[in-house]
Amino acid sequence: MKEKISTKENWENFWKDREAIQEVYSNEDRIYFNLIKVSNVDGKKILEVGAGSGRDSFRLAQENGIVFVLDYSPQALKIVQNLNATHNPGVHLMQGDAFQIPVPDASLDIVFHQGLLEHFRDPMPLLKEHFRVLKPGGFLLVDVPQKFHIYTVIKKILIFFNKWFAGWETQFSLPQLKKLTQQAGFSICHQYGRWMRPSLFYRILRELFKKINIKLALYPAGFKYTRKTRDWLRAKFITQKWAFYTFLDIGVIGQKKD
Repeated sequence: MKEKISTKENWENFWKDREAIQEVYSNEDRIYFNLIKVSNVDGKKILEVGAGSGRDSFRLAQENGIVFVLDYSPQALKIVQNLNATHNPGVHLMQGDAFQIPVPDASLDIVFHQGLLEHFRDPMPLLKEHFRVLKPGGFLLVDVPQKFHIYTVIKKILIFFNKWFAGWETQFSLPQLKKLTQQAGFSICHQYGRWMRPSLFYRILRELFKKINIKLALYPAGFKYTRKTRDWLRAKFITQKWAFYTFLDIGVIGQKKD
């Protein structure tokens, strides 16, 4: 059986179907809020690798970061360019290969990516390239899908039947992600996770309704007291060790030592 991979064609088709980016779920600034826990972004040279829509980068640019986005998909960069027209300040676009980033050694303060590492069977060369372009003391944020989640089960089934949007994808536990980042030469200084909002069930339902031309709201209205209780519980338990085995997304931030 031919080994499944994630191809450029997968991503061109994915972003072509998502030109109406306001209808696509955002990361709700989790990249920004976790980065500022370890570093001031004002005046820092920042690169987002595998930019997709670039919405995380725009928030960093608004906080006076000097932000570049890199992607090999022209369709993704087209979305970023369209968003650039409505954001001040904007971001700088680069089309290129994440394994050969077109910048000199030790030239960036922060590198980050979300939804990238899991698409490579051997991610170490990618992480080593990020180590190369970071200045001593610079930070790398890696954000990936968490292994122990119903999302993983559904994804594996769809990959088996060649129905997964990205062609192929893996996932990580927090210990795996930390070990991989450390092996690339970084010292872990922060870790985080996020539960899915809205729920996976609602997102699947929304996609199914799209197929029959019924448009559900991006976020369901829900009930005030249910939302307040949920938010209280999440705030209470989000830092617990066991929670990292329930999140949809997990991330670590590593620092390149001086």
